[in-house]
Amino acid sequence: MLSLASAFVRPLTASVLLATLAVAASSVSAQTAPPATPPATPAARPATPVARPATPPATAPTAAPTVAPKAPPAPAAPAATGGEQKSGSAPAAEYVLMTTSMGDVIIELNPEKAPISVANFLAYVDKGFYDGTIFHRIIPTFMIQGGGFTPDLTQKATEKPIKNEWQNGLKNVRGSISMARTPQPDTATSQFFINVVDNPMLDQPMGGAAYAVFGKVIGGMDVVDKIKVVPTGTKEATTPTGKSPFRDVPVQPVTIIKVA
Repeated sequence: MLSLASAFVRPLTASVLLATLAVAASSVSAQTAPPATPPATPAARPATPVARPATPPATAPTAAPTVAPKAPPAPAAPAATGGEQKSGSAPAAEYVLMTTSMGDVIIELNPEKAPISVANFLAYVDKGFYDGTIFHRIIPTFMIQGGGFTPDLTQKATEKPIKNEWQNGLKNVRGSISMARTPQPDTATSQFFINVVDNPMLDQPMGGAAYAVFGKVIGGMDVVDKIKVVPTGTKEATTPTGKSPFRDVPVQPVTIIKVA
């Protein structure tokens, strides 16, 4: 995680990350999404508690049940300017570089509007949780979802679910990154999704809450657009509740090599 205000906790600044991306250019439990006909309740897949969308883009990302939840990750300390953040000042933005098998994506996180979600995401980043996972659910007219499954479509154990920050004023527009969850509001853990189109229905509460945005793509949206059109199909996934078929899974894995 990198703060613009302090150069720096991480080795790369946002500008350096963007420059890196420019140089490179020259050289699936899915968390549940809104039902096929919003704002109806999410359609549940048979023999599994994880709801899955019926038809894009009326489905919202959802996650499978959490396994052996641990204590919630502690909120990240606010970034400092000049060694110490002034009292009352807003937390500085954080930046991460997501290296995928199809290219690099730079994400700006918003700890001011979504402190819980950002701290949670960065806690997973710092322990290398996302490294080697895949984008397991891809719908070209909706979103790409990842952060919870290995290439063989086995769900990873996560930390305890976090509070849903959907009322923070951030919207599910193209390029925004949001927390995926089950139909219950406060069930997001590690999984996230990147909106590939504006999805205003995800900003409308369904079952008590909408979907919490916590950042946006500021570099590499062309990579996201390449990922969204890869061939997909149905594959068997292994979740805490057993094996079940998942739809919209890439035929060839799209891997998240590293997030830093």
